[in-house]
Amino acid sequence: MNRRRMMQGGLALLAGSLPARQAVAAPFVSRRIAVATRGAGRDVVLIAGLASGPGLWNGVIGAIPGYRWHLVHVRGFAGLAADANATGPVVQPVADEIARYIGSAGLRRPALVGHSMGGTLAMLLGLKGLAGRLMVVDMLPEGAAMVGGTASGMGFLADQLGDYFTGTKAGRAYLAQMLAEMPGARGSDPDVIANALRDLANVDLGPQLPRLTAPMEVVYAVGADAAQVSAITRTFRAAYAPKRDVRLLPIGPSGHMVMADQPTRFNAALSDFLKAV
Repeated sequence: MNRRRMMQGGLALLAGSLPARQAVAAPFVSRRIAVATRGAGRDVVLIAGLASGPGLWNGVIGAIPGYRWHLVHVRGFAGLAADANATGPVVQPVADEIARYIGSAGLRRPALVGHSMGGTLAMLLGLKGLAGRLMVVDMLPEGAAMVGGTASGMGFLADQLGDYFTGTKAGRAYLAQMLAEMPGARGSDPDVIANALRDLANVDLGPQLPRLTAPMEVVYAVGADAAQVSAITRTFRAAYAPKRDVRLLPIGPSGHMVMADQPTRFNAALSDFLKAV
């Protein structure tokens, strides 16, 4: 055997003994959202609501081990610079970016959990066939219905309110005051808030609910008054009636931030929901 052949054989043997180089996924970069991961286990995507950041879920993550949590932070909310969300529509472009993240991260039908506007985003992702299971927290499929209106009746008003909040000194001051009183909303961009509100007032996913094939649970907040509980329950039952086999779970007494007002009961409900993933 000549020297060249010996060297080639030795190099081949050496190469075979080295560990295979593993491909490193490129970091996910988006002008609409940022995503952080915590924990290890089955994948769960957590989407906070209007003006909220990932801190909304701190009590959840600490109480429910065994999952890899993907925390979505919408740019313009809770101290994150607005970037591409500063102008134009927010809700649908953000949903598209979360879908892109799910694909980029190689997630296969993860569980999706969304609060308020995050619930709308979760349903939009479910309609794309990306959810293994879907939990919506205190959100109706028709955004305007959360304040007693309809998409057809509230759209024009939402446009006017958006212009007021972003285009007038008084409106900006009023919006800043509201944000200061909302837990976790400090540092949110008024323009992004107004644009998101405008989008939500024009969203009605009710007619599309039959297309949602993933198992779905809706947690909604109720107060202590029996008449109010009954009225809210009727509203949620009617709104989600088109979705087959949906599970509705009232938690109260609670305000909109169910996970903060009733952490023990909410965490128990979420844990049970995720065990079936």
